[in-house]
Amino acid sequence: MTPPTLQRERFESALTFPAYLETVARNEELWRGVYGRVKVPADVVEDARAVPGRWRLLALSEDWCGDAVNILPVIARLVEALPDVELRVLSRDENLDLMDAHLTDGRSRSIPVVIVYGDCYRELGWWGPRPRELQRWVKGDGMQLEASQRYTEVRRFYARDRGRAILMEMVELLRAAAEEQRRAKPRARAL
Repeated sequence: MTPPTLQRERFESALTFPAYLETVARNEELWRGVYGRVKVPADVVEDARAVPGRWRLLALSEDWCGDAVNILPVIARLVEALPDVELRVLSRDENLDLMDAHLTDGRSRSIPVVIVYGDCYRELGWWGPRPRELQRWVKGDGMQLEASQRYTEVRRFYARDRGRAILMEMVELLRAAAEEQRRAKPRARAL
């Protein structure tokens, strides 16, 4: 595992989502379009704000990734509504050591990956590369389709879902991180 000081340096050197959006070359209209259409429901914001702590989310992405273009704008909009959560984005291809520590099924460099850091930049969990329901479909029935047909169905999922699955799983990730951080803190001894 990467030492917390290196995690902090890497996080602080990463781009904010608006800065990352300025760097996208591939699918630029799609990135901006998805970001412009995202609406985070008030109940999700309320649930996320109820999670105690200060959180840093570090996403590994590339602008060519169809999943990233449908996921990161949703996460960015959620984070914009949360004063205690920060999102930064790094290039997967320029950070393979970090990517290789978060492989899908232990072997695939699938993105996006979102890593959550808590106090002192200690990693408390990660998520990716897709919402669970979609990932199950892609790895199951979706594998029977030609790649272009599979991608069409993936895009349909994102359009139908409107980010709800992503948002719910991000709130779950934050809750799990808060619980992990709570358990890891030393308990005061009774006098």
